[in-house]
Amino acid sequence: MKILATYKLFFLALIFNLVSQKTFSQTQGPTIEQDSKIEALLKEKRRINSGITINDLYKIQIYIGKSDDCKRILNEFKSNFKDIDGTMVYNNPTFKVWVGSFKTRIEAEKAILEIKKKYPTALLIKPNK
Repeated sequence: MKILATYKLFFLALIFNLVSQKTFSQTQGPTIEQDSKIEALLKEKRRINSGITINDLYKIQIYIGKSDDCKRILNEFKSNFKDIDGTMVYNNPTFKVWVGSFKTRIEAEKAILEIKKKYPTALLIKPNK
C-alpha cells in the first residue's frame, strides 16, 4: 500500500511538472522594433570611423597642443582644405591634429607641400597600429 502511495505521488508530480512546463513556456521569440534613423546613424558612424582609424596609411600632423587650440586649427584646416579629412588625436598629455590618409608616401609628400604653405610646422607621419 505504501508503494502504491509513492507511485501515485511520483505520478502526480510527473504530470504536474509536464503540465506546468507546457503552460508557462514561451512559444514566440521577442520582437524588436527599431527606428530606421538608428540604422542610418550607425552607417554614418561606420563611415566616419573608417576614415579616422589608425592604420598603415601616411598622415600629416599639422599641430600639437591644447584641446581648444587643436579644435580651432582643425576647423580652420577643414575650411581651407575641404577635400582632405582631418581628426584630433589625444596622446597624453597633448592633443594632435592629423590630416589626410595617404596610401603612398609620394601622395603624402605632394599634399604636404601645399599644406606647409599654410601650416609650416606640418610633418609627415606613419602611425603605428
